[in-house]
Amino acid sequence: MNIDSLIDKILDSYSTHGGVNRIETENFPNRENVVAILSDLQWLIFPGFKTADSIETGNLRYETGLRVNRIISMLTAEIKKAMVYMSAQKQCANNIKESHCFELAEKTAVACIDVIPTIREAVQLDAAALLAGDPAARSIEEVILSYPGLEAILVYRLAHFLFQKGVPIIPRIIAEYIHGKTGIDIHPGAEIGKSFFIDHGTGIVIGETTIIGNNVKLYQGVTLGALSVQKELMNKKRHPTIEDDVTIYSGATILGGETVIGKGCVIGGNTWVTKSVPAGTTVMQKK
Repeated sequence: MNIDSLIDKILDSYSTHGGVNRIETENFPNRENVVAILSDLQWLIFPGFKTADSIETGNLRYETGLRVNRIISMLTAEIKKAMVYMSAQKQCANNIKESHCFELAEKTAVACIDVIPTIREAVQLDAAALLAGDPAARSIEEVILSYPGLEAILVYRLAHFLFQKGVPIIPRIIAEYIHGKTGIDIHPGAEIGKSFFIDHGTGIVIGETTIIGNNVKLYQGVTLGALSVQKELMNKKRHPTIEDDVTIYSGATILGGETVIGKGCVIGGNTWVTKSVPAGTTVMQKK
């Protein structure tokens, strides 16, 4: 067996089958860097949780500042790469200058740090909803440390902020990383209100144009999806709207951009819903 010929075949495939490999990695966001940034952002949300670091009052400012500066530096670099890449992909007549990309990227990275207190407030409400709604939960600390649903919501809220700011690629990297970790798939484009409750969570899918109100509860295996996945529907409302105080039990599937689940509804397990449901209705699987 000629090892050199095998190596040559692999190298040839890099040129022949372009679009799969990224040899020029400086021009595309690095997944490991993005995951490292996410870890630091999660630390800022819940300092001292899920880390071996010894956090004391005396060193909290130092540890926080260390991560803030690291996030701004790394996130700026990754956002800049994403912007330059997307500009090239769109084959703009006048590609965005890298210096301008850097300015926009740095501004967005700083804005991400600035929004941390707001996201912390939202995630605290999510954690409180989980504690109040799950009889098995004994404390808020237990929820923060061990509930995959809360981690998925936390990461969604960070990814959603970057998505709203128009950051390419990176929000999806973040969302798919936590999807792989928790089995919960929330597109960063979805709009989710306060006190969101996900229990168990494995197999939940929430599509890009989903709108979810306040105090909504989802259990495992719920799909909030589209009736059709045709490419022509890009940028159109194709996923359902879930109003306030709705509970959706395990295995339920709700599809369609015009489908609205009214306030206070209960959607039973393993149901299939493709039409709007009036407020206060209980939908059960037919026997």
